[in-house]
Amino acid sequence: MLIRRSVVPAALFLAFAAGCANNNNIDAGAPAPATSSTIPSAAPSSAPADGTTLTGTVTAGVEPGCLLLKDGSGDHLLIFKDDAMEKSVKVGSEVTVVGKAETGMMTTCMQGEPFVVSSVAAN
Repeated sequence: MLIRRSVVPAALFLAFAAGCANNNNIDAGAPAPATSSTIPSAAPSSAPADGTTLTGTVTAGVEPGCLLLKDGSGDHLLIFKDDAMEKSVKVGSEVTVVGKAETGMMTTCMQGEPFVVSSVAAN
């Protein structure tokens, strides 16, 4: 009895595994499906090509290294991809930045709407 109990599940497992391995639904004699080599173009954006422009005062965030831009619409967490650009911005200065809001971006600053800066100018 002990042998039958271990042989039957093993046989079922092997049969199942063999069936899954051969279940690719491809006919070796059939031609490959046609594919398109054209890539659909994106719809034109209504936003300006260079991004959104914000003007305000730079303030320090509650976390070290976090810079915020305060303007009439609220606080924007300034995210810089370029170190030289970030070093040009000083707390207390009035600046105009161009970039893109990234509302879903996770940060360690925990305040302000993340705004990825592509250019900055002192006012």
